[in-house]
Amino acid sequence: MTKALMLQGTGSNVGKSMLVAGLCRAAVKRGLSVAPFKPQNMSNNAAVTANGGEIGRAQALQAMACCLAPHTDMNPVLLKPETDVGSQVVVQGKRLTTVKARDYARLKPTLMDPVLDSFNRLKSRHDLVLVEGAGSPAEVNLRPGDIANMGFARAADCPVILAGDIDRGGVIAQIVGTQAVIDADDAAMIAGFLINRFRGDPRLFDDGYAMIEAYTGWRGFGVVPWFGDAWKLPAEDALDISTPQREGGLHVVCLKLSRIANFDDMDPLAHEPGVRVTMLHAGQALPGDTDVVVIPGSKSTRSDMDFLRAQGWDADIHAHVRRGGHVLGICGGYQMLGHAIDDPEGIEGAPGSAAGLGLLDVHTEMTGDKRLTETQAVHADSGLAVTGYEIHKGRTTGPDCARPFARIGDKADGAIRSDGRVVGSYLHGMFRDDAFRRHWLAGLGASAGNAGYTQTVEATLDALADHLETHLDVDAILACAR
Repeated sequence: MTKALMLQGTGSNVGKSMLVAGLCRAAVKRGLSVAPFKPQNMSNNAAVTANGGEIGRAQALQAMACCLAPHTDMNPVLLKPETDVGSQVVVQGKRLTTVKARDYARLKPTLMDPVLDSFNRLKSRHDLVLVEGAGSPAEVNLRPGDIANMGFARAADCPVILAGDIDRGGVIAQIVGTQAVIDADDAAMIAGFLINRFRGDPRLFDDGYAMIEAYTGWRGFGVVPWFGDAWKLPAEDALDISTPQREGGLHVVCLKLSRIANFDDMDPLAHEPGVRVTMLHAGQALPGDTDVVVIPGSKSTRSDMDFLRAQGWDADIHAHVRRGGHVLGICGGYQMLGHAIDDPEGIEGAPGSAAGLGLLDVHTEMTGDKRLTETQAVHADSGLAVTGYEIHKGRTTGPDCARPFARIGDKADGAIRSDGRVVGSYLHGMFRDDAFRRHWLAGLGASAGNAGYTQTVEATLDALADHLETHLDVDAILACAR
C-alpha cells in the first residue's frame, strides 16, 4: 500500500522545500518509488511540465530528486501574485481565475477535490508520497477551508513532521507555540519535530531539544546543521536568491523586479567560477563595472516597467549601453526592451500602454492566450541546440525580430539589435545547456569552468540527502508514513 508523509513548518521559509527534496533523494536511494506533492504553493517561479501545465519550481526540483519528470499533479494549486492584493490561481497546471486575497477564502474550499484527486493519482503510481506544507499550521486564522496544511493532512490522513528554523531564533517557542495554538485533533496528526539550519555544534542545543520534547510530548528526529551548498539548488522564493561572493570575473547584474518571475535563469551562471552574479535590489544603482544587465521575467510586465523606472534603472541601463555594455531581456524583460507594451484588453490590469526602454525596435501587444511549453530551439548565431521553456502572454513584433535570438522549428524567437549588444528572448532556461552557456560566455570574453550544470545539481541533491542521513533519523522519519 502506498504511504504518505507530510512536512510542515513553524513558518514560511524555514527550509521545508529543501528538506523534502533531501528526503525524496534519501528515499530513492532506499529503492523506493517516490513522488513529491505540495497541495498549494505561492510562487512566480514556475516550472513547465511535460503535460503542458505549470507548477512551483520547488516541486520541479523535488521531482528531480525523485528521478521523475515534473507533473502538474505534484502541485495542483499554484498561486501566482500579480499585485500586492491579488493572485492568479492555477489549478492542475491551468489558470482558473484571478482573485483578490480577501476573496480566495471563499474559493479555497472548492479546491480540495482537485487537490485530493492529484494526491490520489500520485499515490496510485508510487510507493511513497512526500508532502510539503505551505506557511504554517500555526496560522490558525487560515484554518477554515485549509488545503495547504492541517486541512489537507486531516482529509488525506497524512502524518506530519513539524520543522522549526533555529537560524531565525526562538525555535523552542516556534514548536511549542504551534502546539499551543492548533486544534487538538490537528496536533494529534504530528508525529514529531526536527530542527533545521543550526550553525555550529548541534550538541550545544541538547538542552533546548530536550525542553521541546518535554513541553510537547513529541518525538525529536534530529537537528540539521546549515547546509552550505544550498545556494547550488534553484530557489523558489525571490527572498531566497543568493549567489556566491566573488571578486573579478564577468559581472552579470540581474534586476530584482517587484514581480520577478522564473529568476532561476541565473542559477547556471552563478555556478560558473569566472562569473560574478549580482541581484540588484530596489534603491541600488547599477554598478559601474557591470558587463551584462539581465532584465528577467515578470508576472506583471507593465507594473514592473514602472518599478524599473522608479529605481532609476532606465537611465542606468541607457548609460551602460552607451558605454558599450550588453543587455539581455528574458520574457517580460524582453518585452521591456521594446518601444511599448500595449495591453488593450487589460490582461495585466487596467487597459492601457506602457513605454518600454526603446533599446530594441520592437513592440509588444498583450493577448489572452498564454504560451506554456517546453521548447527545443536552435541558437541563431551558433547553431547550438538550446533546451528551455516558454511561459508568457503577449506577442512581440518589429524590425529587430528579423535578427532572431533563436529558431523554434520554422518560427523565430526574440530579437537582436544591429550592434549585437541588446538581445531579447522568450526562452527561459537557456543557460542550463552547457554548450550554449560556454558559447555565450566566450562571446563576452569569459570562459566556462563548470563542466555541467545538471550534474552539479544532481551531486548537490546527493550531498543534501547524505547531510540529512548524518544528522536526522531518516529511517524513523520514513517509518512515520502511512
